[in-house]
Amino acid sequence: MNNNQFIINQVEQSALNRFFARIYGVVAIGIGISTLVAFLSLTVFWPLTSTLLTGGSVFLIVIMLAQIALVFAASSMAAKNSPLALPMFVGYSALNGFTIGLILLRYTGATVVTAFLSTALMFVVMAVIGATTKKDLSAMGQALRAALWGIFIAGIINIFFRSSGLSFVMSIVSVLVFSGLIAYDNQRIRNVFEQTGGNVGQGWVVSMALQLYLDFINLFLNLLRIFSSLSRD
Repeated sequence: MNNNQFIINQVEQSALNRFFARIYGVVAIGIGISTLVAFLSLTVFWPLTSTLLTGGSVFLIVIMLAQIALVFAASSMAAKNSPLALPMFVGYSALNGFTIGLILLRYTGATVVTAFLSTALMFVVMAVIGATTKKDLSAMGQALRAALWGIFIAGIINIFFRSSGLSFVMSIVSVLVFSGLIAYDNQRIRNVFEQTGGNVGQGWVVSMALQLYLDFINLFLNLLRIFSSLSRD
């Protein structure tokens, strides 16, 4: 009986690992596409990027609105388990890669590399914690989602005050929030798998991949700001 239970547990763990692998495969595709587009927009296609930037703030606003639309579209398609969810995610990753490329123009190569490696290390640590901890992180996840609204409001306010001090504090808080969300989202993956008995559609895969992609990118951008500020002091 114990031997049979052991075999069942091993089979379930193997299925869960495959589910994680499917999600992280999509996450890797998103990050890879964003990285490639950011690189190409600043090197091979820099003349085109430079030309597009002559459109000024109007062009940047259009890009931001398009990104928001693609995020909502990808989330909506994923909720409906639509095959269009993955193409929407890929499109968002590509467009976001272009935006990230423009952001990277403000930073040195050393700062970008340091921030990326730090992000990757923190992401792995928090992902492992979230996937393995027995403690329920649901309450923490809800609190962190609420904290995002606080950060968003503070960011709107800081547009008018342009306080570097407030910006630095917001970046630190954001790092803590997105680090926690990485753990929460990984536990959520495990919970979804267990609650559905492993019968999880592709829509869930894209939905969770999108969440983890956003966690990674936002963690990276905030660490980038922190390291840049520290290097100037």
